[in-house]
Amino acid sequence: MTPAALVLVLASAFFHALWNALLKRHEDPEAAVVGVIAVTVVSGGLWTLGLRGEAFPTSQALLWTLVAGVLESGYLATLARALHRAPLGLAYTVSRGGALLLVWPVSVLWLGEQLTPWAVAGASLVALGMVGMNLVRPRGEVGRGVLWALACAVCIAGFNVSYKRALGAGAQPPALFTLSLSVALPLLALMRLRGEGWRALRREVVARPGMLVATGLLCTLSFSFMLLALASSGTGAVFTLRNTSIAFALGLGASQGEKLGRRQWAGAALILLGAVLLGWPRG
Repeated sequence: MTPAALVLVLASAFFHALWNALLKRHEDPEAAVVGVIAVTVVSGGLWTLGLRGEAFPTSQALLWTLVAGVLESGYLATLARALHRAPLGLAYTVSRGGALLLVWPVSVLWLGEQLTPWAVAGASLVALGMVGMNLVRPRGEVGRGVLWALACAVCIAGFNVSYKRALGAGAQPPALFTLSLSVALPLLALMRLRGEGWRALRREVVARPGMLVATGLLCTLSFSFMLLALASSGTGAVFTLRNTSIAFALGLGASQGEKLGRRQWAGAALILLGAVLLGWPRG
């Protein structure tokens, strides 16, 4: 991984944790995420204005972009439900950590990514840190939030692999980003409309417009930086390094009043160390 890609992934990790933390603060994250993605689609559309050349030069590039969009909708819906029921640190850790355990085998076995001793050591430390963060078995509403986080993990792994396949088939990052979220947005809206109707959804989405716009812009930065790094780096390396966002999420959760135990702090330290081993540039 080049130094430029390393900086992009770390910035993406921070912005990702930050937009999730803002979404968590909304009274109804499941409704708010629809507004957030609407802002993100508009931002992505502006990004495509500088696009040169063909956006999707092959049918495979377009197909994997559409698949990514469907999986993005599942990710955003399950993420909002997890954040609605469980603390930020716990929901974030379970979703990102579970996805990590799925992405690495796929990257090595299917995408041909090289498995080096450094990568194994780094990924192992990250996984160990995530396991150590689970203090007790959650129950009740929090337990249901963790189940949604596990479902979220499957979607995260799926759309990251789809992104890499689309980029490998020639898709340009701005077009990939915008089209995939344009597919996800109506699916998210339809899922929410089934539960409460259009008027209620509109009322909840526009309740805090400033926060939604800020969250949508941060979401745009997070995903665009990740795609730019992914275009020149391996899926497993980018995805694992981006999971340093878990440490950022723990800090943001603490700022919102969530209590952090010693094992959580130790787990965050292991994640950061593993990410450095995994993502540090080598000649």
